[in-house]
Amino acid sequence: MADLLDSPYLILVLLILGALGFALVPLGLAALWARCFSPAKPGLIKNATYECGLESKGDAWVQFHVQYYLYAIIFLIFDVETIFLLPFAVSFLQLPPGAFVAMMIFLLLLVEGLVWAWQKGVLRWK
Repeated sequence: MADLLDSPYLILVLLILGALGFALVPLGLAALWARCFSPAKPGLIKNATYECGLESKGDAWVQFHVQYYLYAIIFLIFDVETIFLLPFAVSFLQLPPGAFVAMMIFLLLLVEGLVWAWQKGVLRWK
């Protein structure tokens, strides 16, 4: 028994059991609550397909132009990259010169990506 308590894997096993319990206990309690306190009332209205309050008509498969995705991806890239400028701007005066050089390289790569996309015609709607 003493060997088991001295095992380096004991803490790992306890953490795994704790993580499983942390995830599974609320799920079990919710299932128990639903079984005891919310009776099933199947019916035509409850089992109907509901999406935004409207009945679906026709085929749900719609093809989009690939340019919508290109615009979305380019927007996300430049939007997320621009967010990285905020911490730099807030602490600009306290940063060492190396941080300024790193940010200028970052901006150069960002502008280079925009110029590349512009030259390739990605931003032109066809």
